[in-house]
Amino acid sequence: MKNTNHLDDIQELNLAYLLLAQRLLNDDRAAAMFRLKIDVETADLLLSLGAAQLTRLARTNQLLCHFGFEGAEKLRQVVDNPRDNGLSQFHASLLMAGRGTTSLSRGV
Repeated sequence: MKNTNHLDDIQELNLAYLLLAQRLLNDDRAAAMFRLKIDVETADLLLSLGAAQLTRLARTNQLLCHFGFEGAEKLRQVVDNPRDNGLSQFHASLLMAGRGTTSLSRGV
């Protein structure tokens, strides 16, 4: 029963993520591609998916979204920043901005 709850949670999160990704791409494609760390082809595909396809894709048993930090050290830098004066969101953005830039530069 416990695994079923986890699977339901994963599928619900996947659907929410896919819907958010589409909304972000519709609002500001370039910013969304940067935030989602996806290339042009993936952005086009996500935008082309209908409700039935999104639901089918969301029903996988794996998370479709990924953790934004490349490792524990970068996460620790944001969480344990002793100089945080309300800048942790900005700091996190800077740390994540460099992640995946090589794959993005090929697609843009």
